[in-house]
Amino acid sequence: MRSLLRLLPYLRRYKKALLAGILTVIGSNIFNVLQPKFLGYAIDILAIGISHGTLNIKALLLWTGLIVLFALIAGFLTYLTRQTIIVTSRHIEFDLRNDFLRHIQTLDTTYYHTTSTGDLMAHATNDINAVRNVLGPGIMYPTDTLLTFTMVVTMMFTSDWKLTLVALLPLPFVSFVMYRIGKHIHVKFTERQEQYSKLTTHTQESLAGIRVIQSYVRETYFEHQFDVLSTEYFKKNMHLALYQAILWPLLFTLVGTSLLLTLYVGGIQVIHHTISIGTLTAFITYLSMLIWPMIAFGWVTNILQQGAASMERLSTIFDTHPTILNSNSHSITIPSIRGTIEFRNVSFQYPGTGKWVLRNISFTLPAGSTFAIVGRTGAGKTTLINLIPRIYDPTEGEIFIDGIPIVTIPLQILRKFLSVVPQETFLFSDTISENIKYGSLYDSCTESELNRVVELAHLTPDINSFPLQLQTMIGERGITLSGGQKQRVSIARALIRNPQILILDDALSAVDTYTEHRILHKLRDSMRGKTCILISHRISTVRDADKILVLENGTIAESGTHEELIAHKGLYSELYHKQLIEEELESL
Repeated sequence: MRSLLRLLPYLRRYKKALLAGILTVIGSNIFNVLQPKFLGYAIDILAIGISHGTLNIKALLLWTGLIVLFALIAGFLTYLTRQTIIVTSRHIEFDLRNDFLRHIQTLDTTYYHTTSTGDLMAHATNDINAVRNVLGPGIMYPTDTLLTFTMVVTMMFTSDWKLTLVALLPLPFVSFVMYRIGKHIHVKFTERQEQYSKLTTHTQESLAGIRVIQSYVRETYFEHQFDVLSTEYFKKNMHLALYQAILWPLLFTLVGTSLLLTLYVGGIQVIHHTISIGTLTAFITYLSMLIWPMIAFGWVTNILQQGAASMERLSTIFDTHPTILNSNSHSITIPSIRGTIEFRNVSFQYPGTGKWVLRNISFTLPAGSTFAIVGRTGAGKTTLINLIPRIYDPTEGEIFIDGIPIVTIPLQILRKFLSVVPQETFLFSDTISENIKYGSLYDSCTESELNRVVELAHLTPDINSFPLQLQTMIGERGITLSGGQKQRVSIARALIRNPQILILDDALSAVDTYTEHRILHKLRDSMRGKTCILISHRISTVRDADKILVLENGTIAESGTHEELIAHKGLYSELYHKQLIEEELESL
């Protein structure tokens, strides 16, 4: 339950609305607890009238009128309670969900290597909704229950304290039942939520990979897996429902026992004329008013246990901090970046692997030059360029931008002037236009800017062939586009930012050599005076670079211009001649 204390900052934010809600709860309870008293007076008037043969109509109308009036006032105040406390809980839910999204966006790539999308979706839906119930019904009903119980018991004691003690005898058992069953509900709800995360993850992966599933005719296999996970989720729901089902009958039994004792003892007192029939009627009505607090007590305990379990799961995420952070000595005076990049004895290994991916990498890339990185698969090319935007930080060594240690440059400044087109392109389920505009530093960009980057990415012929052109919807992850079209949309998205440093990580692998030549030719003109880094398996892509770096097993094997590396007759020359032979074979 301690995890719920983390919600205090949200409650303080809406303290005025919550205070107003609590005041309306107090008001509605005051008007509610007076009604049984008036009912008792009315019953006594009827009893006296029946026994004496004369009925005091005025007094009877007075008390019945007050009952109706107080009921209307109490109902209106209850409406105001829901409009303050329940609406406030929706506002807090909105804030909590936004804070959750804002936080997970600050977490670095390493976190997402070990956390599934389905698990995060379960947190963002079920868990936040369970916490919202704590902030709405979890505040309103305990307040209402406590006030009702206090006021009703006070009124009962003023009527007959002995009868009140008899009526309250079962209450200690209620507390015991709630304590024991509440602990089980907490555990079972946590287990259910964890299973829901597994089920959501499996469903998300199945839908994302539906083409692979259908291609390999694995529908039956995934149906079986889903059935196993769904059955387990069903079982955990049933275990939770079992304890919830035990809770309610026990509460009703205890309440019924209290009512039975009151009728028996109170009936004897009426027979002996110790109390009036009106007093007993009011007393039983008060006891009936305690039924809802007892039920609400069980329901709220259930809500609190579920909310606490969900908040514990959310707290685990909120307590996870990004490893890529702005340095305490970061410079906030850097207005922009020119693009000079320097690596000094940089080594890197992925956390927990113990294997060096990069070892003692040192080079300098002057601003405005074109730099290429080549090497066999697994040489460490992508890892190297991921260190520049600080997707990862070096395990050893330092990186400098414009002579400034990269860790002292604020992340927002660093990434503002840098664009990366990764190997695996990701497009949103939106129009081509919106996918390109997504890369803009501003909320919107002009039509001329959009057309300029479309032309630079050699997308114009493809766009013109679409019926809706730039307004064409491309489906989830760009499913309606070819691989080459998706890469060129990603390039246009990177260029619209007008970056000082552009990194293309094998971003032309899916386009033909003619299109590649056209794009590179246009890029040379548009990126003049800016830094460009190319990673490619094709020698034709990198041959015109100012400097080429050849990686082998995470170390620099060779470096130089195309001509220098060919003359060196090393790994680069081997790759070049191998590709020439492959091209000749393809042409034959």
